[in-house]
Amino acid sequence: MMQNALLETRLGGLSPIARGKVRDIYSLGDHELLFVATDRISAFDHVLATGVPDKGRILTQLSLFWFDFLKDTVKNHVLTADPSQFPAELQPHLDQLAGRSMVVRRAQMFPVECVVRAYLSGSGWKDYQATGAVCGIKLPAGLKESDRLPEPIFTPAAKINTGGHDENISFETVIETVGLEHANALRQLTLDIFEKASRHAESRGLILADTKFEFGLIDGEIVLADEVLTPDSSRYWPKDGYAPGGPQPSFDKQYVRDYLESIRWNKQAPAPALPDDVVARTREKYLEAFRLISGRETL
Repeated sequence: MMQNALLETRLGGLSPIARGKVRDIYSLGDHELLFVATDRISAFDHVLATGVPDKGRILTQLSLFWFDFLKDTVKNHVLTADPSQFPAELQPHLDQLAGRSMVVRRAQMFPVECVVRAYLSGSGWKDYQATGAVCGIKLPAGLKESDRLPEPIFTPAAKINTGGHDENISFETVIETVGLEHANALRQLTLDIFEKASRHAESRGLILADTKFEFGLIDGEIVLADEVLTPDSSRYWPKDGYAPGGPQPSFDKQYVRDYLESIRWNKQAPAPALPDDVVARTREKYLEAFRLISGRETL
């Protein structure tokens, strides 16, 4: 029997400075933060009433894998994910934290989601159907849904912490927001990281269709932050059976979205609970992604 999902952390006298759709974030003084990935799951911009057991551990372990894999390309904000090295005030709460948390350095975050797309899917496909472009980047005529693009494209978005969709923005707007030097650096880093990650994913039988990164400044240097290349922020498809011309099977919340569509939920609060079979299948998809990407069988 699966253990219960952790929907919210409670760390004694510590209060989170933020609770996102998945992560609870705590301040550990002026220079450090505690990131905890819960088992909350969201769909259509709403956190659902049911969590997915182990989801937070899977996301954290995948992020740690990628942070380490990419460390020669870009520095990151992780200080430690070893609970024995956590501050004393966290030691009584390791039952909640083990495997799903990391202590990180505070970074001055750029207010930009660094999105990169290599395939025509999701909102990019809808944009292309309407305009022949994705986020203003003109593409060849006659492309089909899930087609590979001529080359990966940088399609940034403004970070809007209101629970709604982030707003697609032009590269010119990125320049206006963060300056030319940082804008160019963010675009190049995004494309470089994506290329390296895509090669690894392909070697593991996966297509990395698109993803998003978040960057910040620590001591004036750009670092990779938040989470990275998990099924919550990335679209992974099985390489075997890839067939453009429609949507592809993916390693994310597909079962959840399909179920919510099947019950004709109006996508307004309160979000419904999920049946056990949908939770179990979703958990297995996240675990399968973890095993394939990391090469590890267990968390």
